[in-house]
Amino acid sequence: MADVFEEEAEQTVSIQEYLKDVEDQELEADLVLGGDEGKECTYTKGYMKRQAIFSCLTCTMDGNAGVCTACSLSCHDGHEIVELWTKRNFRCDCGNSKFGEFFCKLFPNKDIENVENSYNHNFRGSYCTCGRPYPDPDIEEQEEMIQCCICEDWFHEEHLGLQSSDEIPRDEEGEPLYEDFICQTCSGVFSFLTLYPKSIWDAVRQHDTTVNNNKEKNVLEDPSSACGSSQKLENDPYSHNSGQIDHAITDIVSENVSAGKDALFGEKTEKNEGSSQVIQVASPSCSACIVGVDLLVAPPVSDGSKPMFLSKNWRDILCRCEKCVEFYTQKRINFLLDKEDSIVEYEKMAKQKREEKLHQQEGVELNLLDKLGHVGKMEFLNGVADMKNEIHSFLESFDPSKPITSADVHQVFENLAKKRRRL
Repeated sequence: MADVFEEEAEQTVSIQEYLKDVEDQELEADLVLGGDEGKECTYTKGYMKRQAIFSCLTCTMDGNAGVCTACSLSCHDGHEIVELWTKRNFRCDCGNSKFGEFFCKLFPNKDIENVENSYNHNFRGSYCTCGRPYPDPDIEEQEEMIQCCICEDWFHEEHLGLQSSDEIPRDEEGEPLYEDFICQTCSGVFSFLTLYPKSIWDAVRQHDTTVNNNKEKNVLEDPSSACGSSQKLENDPYSHNSGQIDHAITDIVSENVSAGKDALFGEKTEKNEGSSQVIQVASPSCSACIVGVDLLVAPPVSDGSKPMFLSKNWRDILCRCEKCVEFYTQKRINFLLDKEDSIVEYEKMAKQKREEKLHQQEGVELNLLDKLGHVGKMEFLNGVADMKNEIHSFLESFDPSKPITSADVHQVFENLAKKRRRL
C-alpha cells in the first residue's frame, strides 16, 4: 500500500510547475509554427521563405506533397500526418493534382502543381542516411537529431560521418555552440568555405584544450580575423593559397579604412549578444571579393567531404561580390544571403509574433473592462477578488503532499457560487 502512495506522490506536480510546462509547450509550438495560428491556408502567400510543413500519407502515400498548418488541421484532421518542422521556399500543395479528387476546404483554387517545391524522403516519414522514421518505434529512448541547413534532412549523431559524437561542438552543459549544420553530402558544394577563416565553420569542440572563448565563440567578433588577415587554415588543402588571400583581403581592408569608406563591411554594425564587441556585417552591395578567388572559374574541390558546423553569424561574412553571388545562384544556395532563411531568424520572428499576440489579448481584456459601467466594473473586480481569496484559502488548507483532483477544483467553484448566492 505504501508503494502505491509513493508512486502517486512521484507523479504530482505543483501548480507553478504545471503552468510553466504549459507555457514552455506553447512557446515550443509557436517556434515551430512560426507564430502561424493555423486559420488560413498559406497558398495565397506564394512560395514562403520558411514555414511549417506537414505531409499527409493518407492522401499522398508516395510522400510527394506538403500542406501548411491550417490545412493539416482543417483538411487532414484524423489522417496520418508527418510533421516536417519547417521547409524553405515552399507553397501549400493541399488539394492540387497530387491529391486526386480530394480538394482543399480552405482554398480550393490552386495550381495543378507547385513546380518550385522540393521534396525529400522526409515527406515519406524517413530521415537520415539510415532512412528510419521519427519517432522510431523500434527504439525505446528517442535520439535527438540534427538538421542540415542545406538539404533540410535530419541525421542521427552516429550517422554524421564523424569518428565520435564528441566532435560535435557543444558547451559543458551539452548545448550546441554552432548555429547551422551542413551534412557530409552537402559539404562537398561548400568546400569554398575553407577559403574563409577557420572560425567560420569549425567551432570550439568539447574535448579541445584551453582556448580563448571570447575569440572563438563568434565568427565575426574581430573584423581583421573575419577577413583572414593573418590566420592560416590548418589541415586544409587550400592553405597554400591562404597567404595570398589574406594579403589581398588585408589590402582591401586597409584601402577602405584609409579612404574612410565601408565598401567591404558596409555601415551596418550589430552588437553581438553576450559580448561587448561590435560585429561588422558584410554589406550586400560589397564589390570587393573577400575570398580573392573566382569561384566560378576555379572553385575549391574537396578530396573528402566532412560535415560542417557553422558558428554564430557565419552567413554575415559570406562574400557578396558580383562573382560570388553568381556562384551562389548557379549552385542554388543564394538563400544563404537572405537573413530570413535562417532558423534563428525564423524563431526570432515567431517570438515577436507571440509577444504581440499576448499583448493584444491583454488589450482585449482591458477594453472589455473599459466598456463596463461603474456597477459592472465593481462586480467584475469583486468577483476576481473573491476567486483569488477562495483559491488562496484552498491552498493554505490543502495538504501539499497530495495531488489536486478535479473534485477539488469543482469544490472551489462550488464554494464561490455559495458565497455569491449569500450576497
